[in-house]
Amino acid sequence: MERIVHDLRLSETVTPFGVGAIVDILGESLIAADTSWWDRKYAPEISCDRLLARLGPGILRQAPAHAGRAAKETAHLLYWRFPAWRFCERCTQLSQITGKHKGRWINRCECGGGLVPMRYVATCEKGSHIQDIPWFKWAHRGNGADITDAVRFCRAYKELRFVRSSRRGEGLASLSVHCTGCKRSRPLSELTSTDSLHRDGIRCDGIQPWQEPKSGMICEHRLNAVQRGATGNYIADRLSALDIPEEISHSAEIADKVRSHVYFEKVVTDNGGPQAEMVAGWIADELGTTAADVLALASGAEDTEETPLLDLKDGEWSAFVNKLDGGRDHSNGNFVVDGFSIPTEATWPSTLTSRLVGVGQVRRVREVRALRRFQRHNADAEYVMVDLGLDSKRKPIYPAIELFGEGIFLRFDEAEISAWEETPEVRKRAEILLKSRNSTPWAHRLPVPEPRFVALHTISHLLIRRLAFASGYSSASLQERIYAHSDRPDRTAGIFIYTAAGDAQGTLGGLVRLGHPEKLVPLLLAALGDADVCSNDPVCIESDHQGSSHLNLSACHGCTLVSETSCETGNRLLDRQLVLGGGTVPGLLDHLLDEVRSTVGR
Repeated sequence: MERIVHDLRLSETVTPFGVGAIVDILGESLIAADTSWWDRKYAPEISCDRLLARLGPGILRQAPAHAGRAAKETAHLLYWRFPAWRFCERCTQLSQITGKHKGRWINRCECGGGLVPMRYVATCEKGSHIQDIPWFKWAHRGNGADITDAVRFCRAYKELRFVRSSRRGEGLASLSVHCTGCKRSRPLSELTSTDSLHRDGIRCDGIQPWQEPKSGMICEHRLNAVQRGATGNYIADRLSALDIPEEISHSAEIADKVRSHVYFEKVVTDNGGPQAEMVAGWIADELGTTAADVLALASGAEDTEETPLLDLKDGEWSAFVNKLDGGRDHSNGNFVVDGFSIPTEATWPSTLTSRLVGVGQVRRVREVRALRRFQRHNADAEYVMVDLGLDSKRKPIYPAIELFGEGIFLRFDEAEISAWEETPEVRKRAEILLKSRNSTPWAHRLPVPEPRFVALHTISHLLIRRLAFASGYSSASLQERIYAHSDRPDRTAGIFIYTAAGDAQGTLGGLVRLGHPEKLVPLLLAALGDADVCSNDPVCIESDHQGSSHLNLSACHGCTLVSETSCETGNRLLDRQLVLGGGTVPGLLDHLLDEVRSTVGR
């Protein structure tokens, strides 16, 4: 298989065309090789200690890049041609042969016609492998009466044709692979049935297309024929982090004080006995915590496994909170935030000011995104690491990119949200999404849809839709980061809406200038007013099962959904009722719009 070179945007080398992804460019189909094929001399290293601490030992590297026109000596990133099987759009010949003209490989047939990649490939059910369908072998297999000895032992390897015939109807039945040597013709409708490749004796090679076959490498899982551009062919696992000063959370600070207390060893020694409970009470009273927390630290119950993303968000939340309390930020660096508090005596609605307690104008922020691994076919398949080289176990290379931008941070009152989400009607509404998430095999990748997350996530979407009209950025350029978890050591309740780009386009100031409370609060009220009525109401507002796998409630494209690239969860876990209320469900900002209308009517 010949190596070929094409241009891509730098950000696309992480997602959506990162390691293992299929890329369509100018009629050619390519697949990205793992990072062991990168030329490290031209792949600059990116620094982000917070991200590497969660990824583990390794190096973050940016793909080789260039400006202007490419030349022979230009640094490049390798992609492989995949699938290798293509058919000629003129003579319909089906083969793996690539044309050659004046010593250069060209995507042309000998007859001069363009070569078109076959639309079907084979993916492994569990191993996340992908490979070409051996079309010659497949065309001469099957259980039909026309399978004669002449068909079984046909050697006309250069006589395959990809034929389209309207006489056989529509769909896959009208497409067939025909061998002019033995006159055998097999329609593609026989390809997509369950275990069709297994019945034809086609097995998984156990490798990725750019890897060399190895003796003894056997994959026992079965293959499925899927369309080359199917979404399930590439499921990337990406992790991003904001480059901020690593802050110690309040809970971690208390835990350190408890462990260093002079009487803590007595609690550990007594191991849950009556003396331990008494001493734990003394420590708790002195340090302003609870005896249960002290006993949990003594028993080691706090050492639970954390997901990398939530661990990153804990540090980011602490950094944002500290910045909000500091007022005007005169510091330099990659994390500059001006903090504002929302006065309760302001002329704005009290329903909002009692819940929204702080706003931050994030004048500069640096984000680093890295690709960890990927999988194919479904969420139950094995993960494939982005570095498959000899040194991948000791020090793997992760594709990464650094982005600079600006944004707006909103902090909500923890006491108000905690009291609201304890309401039985609210919890019952959120449990609908929780059941849908638990019954969907791949949905474990999504956050737990507790009431605060669904409500703040929906508010974020509504605000993004409104900011797209006022900031100068399109909604696809805005992104969100939701801090809404009640099961963390420090409870979080906030939203960060930002724009980030690999150049100056993310720091033009159009978004951050709207972060001042005098401008942001009217925009937020307008966004909530937009969501009060949807063009699909009453169907939308009364719905409790919308979107893929029923992972949305009262939310659709007419009122709430934004670009999937802007959303942390791919436009899932949204509900307008948990924000504005509906039926018997009290919303987080219930009666807010009524208060606004009554004020305007005076």
